[in-house]
Amino acid sequence: MKESFFIAILVVLFCWWSLAGYKHFNFFNQLGAVSYSNNVTNIANHPIVQAAKDTINKIYASSASGQDDNVDNSVNASSTIYPAVSHIKTPKNVKAIYMSSYVAGTPSIRNKLVNMIDTTELNAVVIDVKDNSGIMSWDGRVPDLNNFVKELHDKNIYVIARVASFQDPEFVKKHPELAVRSKKTGDVWRDHKGVPWIDTGSMLMWQRLVSIGEESYARGFDEINYDYIRFPTDGLLSDMVFPISGIRGLHDKRNIVKDFYKYLHDNLSVKGIPISGDVFGIITVVPTEANTLGQDLHDALTYFDFVAPMVYPSHFYTGTDGYKNPADHPKEIIDFSMRGAIKIVDEMVASSSEKVASSTDLSSVASSTLLVAKLRPWYQDFDMGAIYTAPMVRAQIEAGYGDGVNSWMLWDPKNKYTPDALETRISGQ
Repeated sequence: MKESFFIAILVVLFCWWSLAGYKHFNFFNQLGAVSYSNNVTNIANHPIVQAAKDTINKIYASSASGQDDNVDNSVNASSTIYPAVSHIKTPKNVKAIYMSSYVAGTPSIRNKLVNMIDTTELNAVVIDVKDNSGIMSWDGRVPDLNNFVKELHDKNIYVIARVASFQDPEFVKKHPELAVRSKKTGDVWRDHKGVPWIDTGSMLMWQRLVSIGEESYARGFDEINYDYIRFPTDGLLSDMVFPISGIRGLHDKRNIVKDFYKYLHDNLSVKGIPISGDVFGIITVVPTEANTLGQDLHDALTYFDFVAPMVYPSHFYTGTDGYKNPADHPKEIIDFSMRGAIKIVDEMVASSSEKVASSTDLSSVASSTLLVAKLRPWYQDFDMGAIYTAPMVRAQIEAGYGDGVNSWMLWDPKNKYTPDALETRISGQ
């Protein structure tokens, strides 16, 4: 009898410890963590952060003085006059496509996409400023980036900077001490594609991402879109060790990611810089994925001005909403996922005390109108799981409209979109 009682006590203690008990012991919260803390005093003076601030100040000074930093004055002695940076207000309903840095840096290709935006219902474009290689677009890939942003503005096109966040091989090369480590080897951990990740709890990385956002805005981008704002989800996950997050990286992913969302809001939104976040589409219908990803739609809707669930039908599990191959059913899968998102919106509205971000503060009471307007899903315009035709691409857009979701973005990693899926722009609009 005593033995059974003792075992029961051990089981209860183990469950309590695994779920949250460790938080009550400072030693274990610190275990394996180098710098995860809400105190950023030491980080502010770090050379990387200081260098980023110097660059931002230079760009603001350049805009104010009319100088274009992209001009090589050794070639052109009379430096080009560059107008002060300006921004376009976020359209009520954003309709965007994604443009990679490679395409943005190749005028002969990018001009075709700009023409497509000009002649269809599209009114915005998402351009890589840091893709998942970690390379900055303004470091050579898009040599005329500032001028290109101005060209888009002249056409009244809303320009969004995409920042791939914690998947950053370039930064890992410089700071392997901030990378997720392998428990087995002690070396830098890599996912199934061989790609390393920065520990999501690294506040030094948080600072870097804010600095990139500030610089992007200083160059004329109208909004900053953060992608890869999560923990790794593929590869040998059991082999991961988090040098910054420590044990929290195993049991408290959601709150670490939530803290990051709040950090972005507190450092960008409050300055009037619109921010958006990309999240896995699955979290609209399976909230428990937060245990692996760290992403939760409640948190994203609270802190971001706009939230972009990546609801590509091809990326949903076999059997989703009863479909063997979800990719074959774009209308139904978008409807299913958007209804899931709206259900979460309703939960937030029911919690009348919940405050959410609205442009520059967290003072707005959650309302269905405010929260649904934040939803700006990514739709599929690429072949995976099925050959995507114009009617299939359009079916996603119309399904969103049917659920009251009027903003959207199209994703094709190859940037080869389907114009026939889009409405033609009426002359003069």
